[in-house]
Amino acid sequence: MTQDEIIAFVTGLPGVVAMTADEASGAPEVAWGDTFFFYDPDGEPSRRRMPFATIVTKDYDGFDTASDLNRPGVFRLNIGVGRAAFEELVGFSPRAYEEHRTEFDPTAADTLIPHPAYALQAWVSIVNPGEKTDELARTLLENARARTAR
Repeated sequence: MTQDEIIAFVTGLPGVVAMTADEASGAPEVAWGDTFFFYDPDGEPSRRRMPFATIVTKDYDGFDTASDLNRPGVFRLNIGVGRAAFEELVGFSPRAYEEHRTEFDPTAADTLIPHPAYALQAWVSIVNPGEKTDELARTLLENARARTAR
């Protein structure tokens, strides 16, 4: 899956808008190029609180560098899945992530992992989703959108 394919898929879900940060959007420069997905069926930007998924295209120095996203052509899809789904997907609760952190390679492509910085909030990630994770990524994105809509 390319970034464009993910954006097209997610914005094709009912009530979803995507915002790719850039100078014109007023987003901080560090976020430029990253995409944020919101459930916003009324098209009212002031109601957008937290995204349910993101595409991150680079490391955030001093905060989120574990996936080494500064490599050419590398991006990471991040999805807020909720505690129950997180546990089902990775085999432990978000609170237990620190105990399991070393079991995952946050640079591995096409592999579902707990989010290196937001696992505690029940987010998972996939670096460069591909053949192995395409269907799973789509299902998780649909579920995250539905969960947010509720």
